[in-house]
Amino acid sequence: MLGVSRRVVSDLVAAGFVTPSRGPRNQLQFTFQDVVLLRTALQLRAAKIPPRKIVHALSRLRAELPDELPLSGIRVTALGDTIAVKTGTSQWDATTGQLLLDFEVAEIKGKVVFLDTTPGKKEAALHAAEWYDLGEQLRTSNVKGAERAYRRALELSPEPYYEAYVDLGALLCEDEGRCEDALRVFDQALALFPDDAVLHFNRAVALEGLGRLNDAVQSYERCLELNPSYADAHHNLAILRDSLGDKQGFVRHLSAYRRLNI
Repeated sequence: MLGVSRRVVSDLVAAGFVTPSRGPRNQLQFTFQDVVLLRTALQLRAAKIPPRKIVHALSRLRAELPDELPLSGIRVTALGDTIAVKTGTSQWDATTGQLLLDFEVAEIKGKVVFLDTTPGKKEAALHAAEWYDLGEQLRTSNVKGAERAYRRALELSPEPYYEAYVDLGALLCEDEGRCEDALRVFDQALALFPDDAVLHFNRAVALEGLGRLNDAVQSYERCLELNPSYADAHHNLAILRDSLGDKQGFVRHLSAYRRLNI
């Protein structure tokens, strides 16, 4: 689909440059970052860079970079028969590490990004949003990848990222059954957004998943203190009250739920 030869793909996999997983039929499955890197290999190949040189240069570069590949950072280009890496105003040879003198570049043949270059607040917020969007895209197809994307968004965001906290916690508890991990996420979020009804509701759901029913009741009640019209909180609390033998509480919250859904 990308036009990358099997040889180049196999060499990059063997070098550990990309690490695909195996699908149900033992087929290779690549992440979004892998696809970007493979596409770069194709663009360098189109610039008539030999496959051996592409693999050697990218593998050497990869060895000097962190494990996670953000969505923005340095640029890899073909300059004649040289694979150059550009960051800021500096250029260096990806194969030898030698600094290249500043000269005119007529056309960029390849582009990929590896690491952040100390982004400002606005740029960091943009990077965080990109990772959050990636998490949303991966949520139904790659839960582990979505988790990593959400966590990366939280790491990069210069401001508390409310949506990433909510979606990461829900992903962990609902899709992964990791309610203890989800509870930690919601508690971190509540330290930043203490009066958010949605966070208290989701925290209550995680507590239910852990069997901490009395604590869950308290979280549902706090949710309703903040938003008395939160219908799902009334519904869940009614069921919980019933399971705890509180028939009066069951009737009260079930009635509230039905009233709100008329």
